[in-house]
Amino acid sequence: MTPLGAKLRKMRADRGIALKDMAKALNVSSAYLSALEHGKRGKPTWFMVQRIIAYFNVIWDEAEEIQRLAEISDPRITIDTAGLPPQATELTNRLAAEIANLAPEDMTALKDEIIRRALRKKA
Repeated sequence: MTPLGAKLRKMRADRGIALKDMAKALNVSSAYLSALEHGKRGKPTWFMVQRIIAYFNVIWDEAEEIQRLAEISDPRITIDTAGLPPQATELTNRLAAEIANLAPEDMTALKDEIIRRALRKKA
């Protein structure tokens, strides 16, 4: 499941909306919406994200969160390390090989550490 998929599923559950009803309102198939929630489809288009925001009738912070989650919800990411130090290639290959073996809390810790270090470098 992607971050966007988890958010959509929670929003539907909180509002008591069936997947088939939301799919019909968005003019997409239930299969597509299910695949989007489960991370079996790539990130949705900007237009689809806007339709989702309108469907849930959210504004401001929640709309921005949905857009942010859509941006980070591509389940099949490619990382180009050409021209970067050898450590970048090793890091991405190790992550690709081991990500399925990591516990969710370890993934969160690694993600937070990468963000922390990236922000430190920008400052």
